Amino acid sequence: MQVTLRSPIHIDGTGLHSGASVRLTVHPASPDYGIWFRRTDILLGDAMIPARWDSVEQTALCTRITNNAGASVSTIEHLMAALAGCGVHNALIELDGSEVPILDGSAAGFVRAILKTGVIQQDVPVRAIKLLKEVSVQRGDASATLTPAAELSIDFQIDFADIAIGRQIKALNMANGSFVRELCDSRTFCSQADVEAMQASGLALGGDPAVNAVVFDGDKVVSPGGLRYRDEPVRHKMLDALGDLALAGAPILGRYLGLRSGHSLTNELLRELFADPTAWRYVECSAKEAARLPGAGVHIAEIPAVA
Repeated sequence: MQVTLRSPIHIDGTGLHSGASVRLTVHPASPDYGIWFRRTDILLGDAMIPARWDSVEQTALCTRITNNAGASVSTIEHLMAALAGCGVHNALIELDGSEVPILDGSAAGFVRAILKTGVIQQDVPVRAIKLLKEVSVQRGDASATLTPAAELSIDFQIDFADIAIGRQIKALNMANGSFVRELCDSRTFCSQADVEAMQASGLALGGDPAVNAVVFDGDKVVSPGGLRYRDEPVRHKMLDALGDLALAGAPILGRYLGLRSGHSLTNELLRELFADPTAWRYVECSAKEAARLPGAGVHIAEIPAVA
């Protein structure tokens, strides 16, 4: 069955790049509604923006969606990951600014709010996207691939010059609440040089390494408190991938393999997928199949205590 929130959730925070305060509310929605954003600060023109792959603007630092009228919302990937990881298919997200709050740099705050409020099943079957053949995109030494599988899994590999990060590999089947237990509290990360460069360019104005990011400097973790996991960076890359894959508009039945990939490459992968009608098809999930989708049956007690 499709799933929505039991009641609205309200979250206040600051945008990472803009530094602006944002009030965000996630509302329940009817079956087959999908995920939509609405800019409550836009009083004239179209303020509705679909959370969909073909609404994404190519950006290196985050995922930003835009409608035909030019209204946009950026840094949506952590919230999208939380909705997908908690099994929510239908929701309307209202916010009074152009950027989703960064919170602590992870999806844990969104997950906690969703699971505290609770979800309800809707009397409509879930429709999923079944991979029929491999689809892959590559850019330099980075690549992103989807291959056929019975359920969603994410395999990721990163390799950074910072010694404190280095080469990390992780693979997870996303069924049985593994996102909530394993990934939701992993924070976004960058180097100290990246922070200084972004702030010099007028970005990352809301960034505070002590609050909402993990900052590395060579072999050191600059952020107070250190890492939540030894491999927190690759876990966060997997979190981002789930959020970006959620823009497919339906759960994906397939295996995602990311090699040094990021937001724009994952979106390019979805564009490649939907450009080939022989690579996928919609399937109606049985109760057994729906029980293996990300977020099915998760409970608030599964959120890691570190978050």
